Amino acid sequence: MAKTKTTFICTGCGYESGKWMGRCPGCGEWNTMEEQTVFTGNSKSAATPRRSAQAVVQRMVDIDLTAQTYASTGIGELDRVLGGGLVEGAVVLVGGEPGVGKSTLLLQACENLAQSGHTVLYVSGEESARQVKMRAQRLGVRSENLYMLAETDMDVICTEIEKRTLPVVVIDSIQTMNRAGVSSSLGSVSQVRECAALALRVAKETGASVLLVGHVTKEGALAGPRVLEHMVDTVLYFEGERHSSLRILRAVKNRFGSTNEIGVFEMTAEGMREMTNPSAMLISQHTRGVAGSAVTCSLEGTRPVLSEIQALAATTTFGQPRRMATGVDYNRMLLMIAVLERSAGIALYNRDVYVNAVGGLRLNEPANDLAMATAIASAATGRPLREGFCMIGEIGLTGEIRSVSQLERRASECGKMGFTHILVPRDAVKGLQPPQGTQWVGVRDIVQVLGLALQPVHRQNPSEESGKPAQPLV
Repeated sequence: MAKTKTTFICTGCGYESGKWMGRCPGCGEWNTMEEQTVFTGNSKSAATPRRSAQAVVQRMVDIDLTAQTYASTGIGELDRVLGGGLVEGAVVLVGGEPGVGKSTLLLQACENLAQSGHTVLYVSGEESARQVKMRAQRLGVRSENLYMLAETDMDVICTEIEKRTLPVVVIDSIQTMNRAGVSSSLGSVSQVRECAALALRVAKETGASVLLVGHVTKEGALAGPRVLEHMVDTVLYFEGERHSSLRILRAVKNRFGSTNEIGVFEMTAEGMREMTNPSAMLISQHTRGVAGSAVTCSLEGTRPVLSEIQALAATTTFGQPRRMATGVDYNRMLLMIAVLERSAGIALYNRDVYVNAVGGLRLNEPANDLAMATAIASAATGRPLREGFCMIGEIGLTGEIRSVSQLERRASECGKMGFTHILVPRDAVKGLQPPQGTQWVGVRDIVQVLGLALQPVHRQNPSEESGKPAQPLV
């Protein structure tokens, strides 16, 4: 006879406790302990773990890797983030906000895999078969090797995977799946953890590549226990603003490739379209000759990407000025403001400062410091940047410009996009040849940067009346 007991499980890390606690001892988060009812003892309805009949002890040197191949999804940007494609037996978790395009991207990948000869199963727990068919028609999905299953019982799904020997399976979404032996409701910590563990076991036993779609919370983290991210092989986050067509696919965990790569897509009526040259799109509407705008080159994995940083400095009548950052690190922005006030003498204590990375791209690399500080200084002084200037470098606390990695690759991307002067740390360009059509502008500190990069603005003074040139504002 099965017995039930009540336990409290943390939704952040999966920590279990026999009593409720306001703060989780595992992760330290407040108000994350949720009450769950679990079965104990013997029960035919309880969820039982599956055991692999192929598990044997082997010597590490005897394990054969010759058959290990990457199955291309037919979408270059997705393959880049995955590390080359889908690996046999891998479990990939794709998370993102509702409406960002997770299901659309994976359905397009399923079509490409099916067209290349793979048998693909698309499992939908949120939509009916007819609803998925309507989206498939809009995306042009017509392959006969693509199968559809509208089911939420994880045991039934795994039985179909084993019976049909399916190489690729998409489960949309893991929060809608359930197991009969787990008494918790759909989307609870226990259900998500048990269903993900079952999918992981089936993937390793059958060699199927399983892609799990996961929802995110209002804080932007994947819903469900944090242990879910540790169970799977790859975790991908699909990012994008609701009012922008730009979508960024970023890997935060990848056992088969780099976690620094990103994939860039554009949401269209026909589905996700790859953007092989994101720099052209991000700076396509760059307004020249306007104060408060600077262009930098950020390195996303192996890809250099040009992006525009805009800043606005407005005088405030309140005692506490407002600071707001979008797409850049907030604390890094505060650091740049302090350096400008201390080293460059630009008063920002009575100004609201707003900084935005155009296009929805998140810039967290220190190499963007120079462009961010220059954009803020340009907005505060009303002096636009000179034509054709792009800046790359990290700024120290004393205002010095520090070197960053792979300057030549960044400079090459700048040259392709038509920039002629590249502001970089002075000591970092020794022995480096600038790309054709560009030249290095070595700088020592932030004061020198502002003197070289910003256009002079002349004040009205008696010297102008006498025909003498006016002194530029610093």
